[in-house]
Amino acid sequence: MSVSGERVPEGVDVRVPSAARVYDWLLGGNHNFDADRAVGEKVMAVLPSGRRVAASNRAFLRRAVRYMVEQGVTQFLDLGSGIPTVGNVHEIAQDVHPECQVVYVDYDKVAVAHSRLILDGNPNATVVEADLCRPQTVLNSAAVRASLDFDRPIGLLMVAVFHFIPDSLRPAEIVTHYRDALPAGSLVALSHLTADHAPLEMAAVTDAMKNSRDPMYFRPYDEVVTLFDGLELIDPGVVSAPLWRPEPGFRDIEPDDVYAGVGRKI
Repeated sequence: MSVSGERVPEGVDVRVPSAARVYDWLLGGNHNFDADRAVGEKVMAVLPSGRRVAASNRAFLRRAVRYMVEQGVTQFLDLGSGIPTVGNVHEIAQDVHPECQVVYVDYDKVAVAHSRLILDGNPNATVVEADLCRPQTVLNSAAVRASLDFDRPIGLLMVAVFHFIPDSLRPAEIVTHYRDALPAGSLVALSHLTADHAPLEMAAVTDAMKNSRDPMYFRPYDEVVTLFDGLELIDPGVVSAPLWRPEPGFRDIEPDDVYAGVGRKI
């Protein structure tokens, strides 16, 4: 079995759905399998706004990356990056500043394989196969050290990823490890799904994802804000994703199931 005619990496069980590929499906991508699409359909059945939520989160990523480049950041570390389909970090950043350096990190073999195909020929973007929950492994990887200069500000992206990390792995401590490794002036963007506004629907989403490789753990506002500890929050702080520095002409009719913010390391 293949996606878009490409071979599946050895050892990948296409019968087990993956969050990266479900997200790709929600965004309208084609790097997904039948099992991923089945989960995506379940999500849409219980959360009809699912595609809009995914699009809203992707739009936050776009605005956050552009903001970072405007602040002089030209190198990015994207944790839990998934599949870098159209409109991902390297395209956004390099459209503003062609020399921007981007390192994607994911542990999904299919996401990594497709990333390598998509990034082939781009000397300023690469992908590392690693688990973001092991910060030292990520930070000490040869590709990260070769691509990023830790003496200059880095844009750290943790977008729509920590709701896949259970409390038992201490997500706040994981963020702290990465934050401590960053030089002063670095910017951190983070978004996180919540059940604050639609508890019944989001409980059904959790149920739909429970047998996937990536079960979900939604968190309330206060817990999401805690992930920014030690950072100076950029105005307007941690807000519903569509409200973070919206583009001109924005109308507040977007879903509010994602909290998002950007912080600066002082």
